[in-house]
Amino acid sequence: MHLFRQSVLLFFYTWLFLLLVGGTALGFDQYEEARSRMVKAIEADVRETSFYINRKSLDPRVMSVMGSVERHKFVDPSQQSWAYANQPLSIGHGQTISQPYIVALMTDLISVDPGAKVLEIGTGSGYQAAVLAEMGAEVFTIEIIGPLASQASSRLAELGYKSVKTRQGDGYYGWEEEAPFDAIVVTAAAGHVPPPLIRQLKPGGVMVIPVGSRFLVQQLLLVTKDSAGSITTRQILPVRFVPLTGDH
Repeated sequence: MHLFRQSVLLFFYTWLFLLLVGGTALGFDQYEEARSRMVKAIEADVRETSFYINRKSLDPRVMSVMGSVERHKFVDPSQQSWAYANQPLSIGHGQTISQPYIVALMTDLISVDPGAKVLEIGTGSGYQAAVLAEMGAEVFTIEIIGPLASQASSRLAELGYKSVKTRQGDGYYGWEEEAPFDAIVVTAAAGHVPPPLIRQLKPGGVMVIPVGSRFLVQQLLLVTKDSAGSITTRQILPVRFVPLTGDH
């Protein structure tokens, strides 16, 4: 009887250990509820900004992806308790991972279809690239800061994002050898829309980019190129991004 109780206790503590420490082995996701709260916060922000963005809800596919991508794997371990707060977080080197609402909005604005070829300027930690990849896009992402580019490349590879190609470089000039792109997402504020990115946008394509000074109000712009190559821009809403840097 004594041996039986020991066996039961051993089984119980082994199960408890797997649950608390190796929860993924049992299919336990400790962040699932936090992601659900984040999605609800995004939905609330969409409703509050509907006057600006001209919509009361985002594409259900976008919201599904936002609820599944593991944002805590794209932040520093010291920030993981805040990973699903609807706010930007520092990722070092003076850079941030964007607010989830903004990531969702920018993804929605470019209307990503499976198989679309998307250029991202400003990889950061790789979170936006992961969201685009989960939407079915083939993603080409550029980061100017060496350590961030290296970390993001390793992280995305480890997480299995085979449809994301990364490189270090000045995103202002785009990725000419891979152009044209169906869509371009710029995650840093430029003083103007970079002409090289306009040239690399496919006719019928769209670009979303924050434009403005670091110390003044920036505007998130939706840039569209029609089949004839003509460009139109539309202001979406005021935003605040880190500046686009480089030799330009």
